[in-house]
Amino acid sequence: MNSKKVLFPLFILVVLAQLYVPAKMIWDKEDVLDSGKEFKFKTAPIDPSDPFRGKYIVLSYDENTIEIPDEHDWIRGEVIYVSMIEDNEGFAKIKAVSKEKLDPNEDFVKAEVGFITSFDTTKLTIDYPFDRFYMEESKAYDAELTYRESQRDTTKITYALVNLKNGDAVLKDVLIDGIPIRALVKARQEEN
Repeated sequence: MNSKKVLFPLFILVVLAQLYVPAKMIWDKEDVLDSGKEFKFKTAPIDPSDPFRGKYIVLSYDENTIEIPDEHDWIRGEVIYVSMIEDNEGFAKIKAVSKEKLDPNEDFVKAEVGFITSFDTTKLTIDYPFDRFYMEESKAYDAELTYRESQRDTTKITYALVNLKNGDAVLKDVLIDGIPIRALVKARQEEN
């Protein structure tokens, strides 16, 4: 009788914990989308032989390198905090990079050191946590083609809308000339 009295509350506690963890993750991402600052990150062309894996588009960004004073202070894969500002055209621009967490009033994203190059100057490449844009399976192939074509066409501006808040980032959408990629894919599928 005693074991039943202990097991049932323990069971309820485990169930509540299993519900709380995913709910908290969803709540945190929704909070970033609702109250985080939105940035437009210009995308860069990627290797055309592998731009799409499974059901997502692999994104690379123009603004992902910064000049640093000494390459020996940084380690590949190390967590860094990237302070962001907007340029005159409204696109995200790197303001600074730090190993220490930044002031919550500042717009920044938690990322990783990609690699360091040293030629005339030493540059650090940033691996952002929002490099995959997931798509519905039935639209994945057309999204891949649409994205690849936009990267080859220098007249098109392709960018990702990303919300930032206290280091967290949520990739909201990918746009080509201001039109969401989902709308372009839908139009492409209706054409065919």
